[in-house]
Amino acid sequence: MKTLLIASCFLLFTASCNSQLKDTKMKHQNQNRTFDRSPAVAGQFYPANKSELRDTITALFKRAKSTVYNKNVRAIICPHAGYVFSGEVAASGFNQINPNKKYENIFVIGSSHRIYFDGASIYNVGNYLLPLGTVKVNTSLASKLIDENKCFTFREDAHAQEHSLEVQLPFLQYIMQTDFQIIPIIIGTQTESKIKEIANALKPYFNSNNLFIISTDFSHYPEYKDAVTIDKLTAEAVLKNNPSELLKTLRNNENKHISNLVTSMCGWTSVLTLLYLTEDNPEFSYHLIEYKNSGDNPVYGDHDRVVGYNSIVVTEEDSNKDLGEEFKLSKKDKNDLIKIARSTINEYVNKNKTLEIDTCNFSENLKMHVGAFVTLREEGNLRGCIGRFNPDIELYKVVQNMAIAAATQDYRFSPVEPKELSKIEIEISALSPLKKINSIDEIVLGKHGIYIVKNGKSGTFLPGVATSTGWTLEEFLGHCARDKAGLGWNGWKDADIYIYEATVFEE
Repeated sequence: MKTLLIASCFLLFTASCNSQLKDTKMKHQNQNRTFDRSPAVAGQFYPANKSELRDTITALFKRAKSTVYNKNVRAIICPHAGYVFSGEVAASGFNQINPNKKYENIFVIGSSHRIYFDGASIYNVGNYLLPLGTVKVNTSLASKLIDENKCFTFREDAHAQEHSLEVQLPFLQYIMQTDFQIIPIIIGTQTESKIKEIANALKPYFNSNNLFIISTDFSHYPEYKDAVTIDKLTAEAVLKNNPSELLKTLRNNENKHISNLVTSMCGWTSVLTLLYLTEDNPEFSYHLIEYKNSGDNPVYGDHDRVVGYNSIVVTEEDSNKDLGEEFKLSKKDKNDLIKIARSTINEYVNKNKTLEIDTCNFSENLKMHVGAFVTLREEGNLRGCIGRFNPDIELYKVVQNMAIAAATQDYRFSPVEPKELSKIEIEISALSPLKKINSIDEIVLGKHGIYIVKNGKSGTFLPGVATSTGWTLEEFLGHCARDKAGLGWNGWKDADIYIYEATVFEE
């Protein structure tokens, strides 16, 4: 990511000194005394007066997006600019947290705006002092992380003036109804291998007992319309839960040479850390909550040079929930989806246009974020089949996108031609959320589809494959591992295996 160094927020602040470039590991600095951190940006990024700050945050939450995903939320990505610009977007993100849940720890992670150093610094010598009161730091766990991992250290200069963590904490103080303690982490490296090392060190703590808050703004200083475009591309890359996709998008954004664009995401190293924690696990889903940029402020907004803000939430599927629970399609739902697939394919194949869909009469089922496969057959023979798990879009959009993909993007077949349309038969498999299993004995042939993941490779078979082939359970797994995932016949034995159910219907 050498090229991204130019596009990072390290260059957005000019304050620096020779001591900031020291690579000394201060693992045990001040370990025998408490050194509470005083506010650095109170009165600048947010009000320093306690009552004024509370009133400001109250107003932000009143304007924020309502709670949508507060069940099984594992992480949120929130902006860290002045509250007058990004506060509403941040509040929308924090609104997704269950305020009554008792977390063991809340990990607050940001990328250094001021200094570069190898690894990440964890504040382990005291608490954070703020206008709304003291935020407790779990100094024992912070010190344990530092002692056990070479990628972690404590650098006072990394935390002293850094705003990316501080501005998140008043939101936590306001919304949480239970006591909480934090692990404050500032990432100083821009080396991908080191970021992956940081993620691996944190992975044992990325569970339902803890919450992760990732602090980042998006584009810096392009014109308003350019910011909207670039921020959308960057957010979509994050939603794909793929570290490589984010890195590729950041490079592509930089190569566009957009006027005044200094960075697409100032906290990209922090977001990349999160993606390394969630990649290859389809039980994690990313959801966009709200987008704005500084130009949207009616009083202070300037459309010539703006900064972009997104709030994104990461949820985890409930592995104890029955697969078919809360997902049943009515006859009308099925008919609506078939009509979408048919009309979309006709429009795209004939005119190369994506059909506009009127959703006025759709049920809420079609607006759920569940996956689907669209299968095309011609005179009984397979003509295309493509699907998607755990999408960040509604079911009806998944069906539309997969209908186009099945007709034009299945590498096994040439694109469907207009003369074939009257012969094409459409089948849709609407999928339940994925569930990770601990034993293959949980797989019921004919009922469950399988999804096998290992080392970035994956493959799936729909439930009907086992029925149509007559395979045994081991054959079902072996063919999927070898033929679909490229892992070899026995590759499933040390891979992650997920099961799902499918509601299958056709014209």
